[in-house]
Amino acid sequence: MLILVNELDHPIGTAGKMEVHREGLLHRAFSVFVFNADGKLLLQKRAEGKYHSAGLWTNTCCSHPAPGEDTLEAAKRRLQEEMGFVTELHKIFEFTYKADFDNGLTEHEYDHVFAGIYDGAIHPDKAEVQDTALLTLEEIEKRIQTSPSEYTEWFKIAFPLLKEWRASTGLFQNHP
Repeated sequence: MLILVNELDHPIGTAGKMEVHREGLLHRAFSVFVFNADGKLLLQKRAEGKYHSAGLWTNTCCSHPAPGEDTLEAAKRRLQEEMGFVTELHKIFEFTYKADFDNGLTEHEYDHVFAGIYDGAIHPDKAEVQDTALLTLEEIEKRIQTSPSEYTEWFKIAFPLLKEWRASTGLFQNHP
């Protein structure tokens, strides 16, 4: 079950995952961006078995909190489930987007964005993650410009916001 929200992120009910995506209902979600100590961002390539955006590159982790679950705690839980590690996360911003997919599904999310730093081993769940990469923001930007169809819709929306946030705060840039 997913948490349906209004434009202010106030819960207004719940609905099943497929119903939410078939109907394009606004729901609560989160995205996690994990950097290493050199300031590179950990990306994942979604597994081919995902029900939408399969085989596309995206941020470190993303999902939905369960009804009654704190969004930060859900982000930490899902990071461990998908990528096989835990690290401290901090909320950095939020945004709303709507994207239609070729298979008739629609993502309409109020997305809470978290960031963290991690330099240890990564053990992705192969049912969720096909591949991983550590890249600079400049490398990612070039790849999105040359091959936008290789990236998820939400990542292409969140990435410029992430760059703006990082430039304005100076955080997660080349930590010794």
